[in-house]
Amino acid sequence: MISTHIRYVIICALAAVLAAAGCGGKTAQYPEDHERYLRIDKAIESLRSAYVKKDASGMASLMVPTDQLELLQRDAENDFEAFHHIALEFRVERIMIEGDDIDVHVHWQGVWKKDAEDPGQRQRGHTRLQWVGTKSVLLRGVQGDSPFGMSQRQAGADSIVPSKR
Repeated sequence: MISTHIRYVIICALAAVLAAAGCGGKTAQYPEDHERYLRIDKAIESLRSAYVKKDASGMASLMVPTDQLELLQRDAENDFEAFHHIALEFRVERIMIEGDDIDVHVHWQGVWKKDAEDPGQRQRGHTRLQWVGTKSVLLRGVQGDSPFGMSQRQAGADSIVPSKR
């Protein structure tokens, strides 16, 4: 006959095996919300990637056609012409969803270079990317320090001449 101690060890081992088999993977408690967050994340990355790759049509496909975003698109296209290389990183700080409206607060930093020898113009800032949609997520507005339109910022900074004292 099996001793009580060995029987206890076998039962504990069996319980551990069954527990491990039952916890094979973590499933999302709210799969529809999880999928929506994944779509939002993909849209943010697609916007950043299209800008860095100088893909104007890729950026346009992510935007609701409004006057503000047409201006943003022109600013981005001016950047594409003005800079040989653009490096941009986004760090999402907060996502707020209310119905179809999505506000994504991001910290961004980047380097814009006019040519290969140019050390580049380093900038950073915070912006709120305003998106809309559930199944399809589209940019509807930008507020704050926009990383798009760096050529305009640089042109404005170059026109400022320091006064002599």
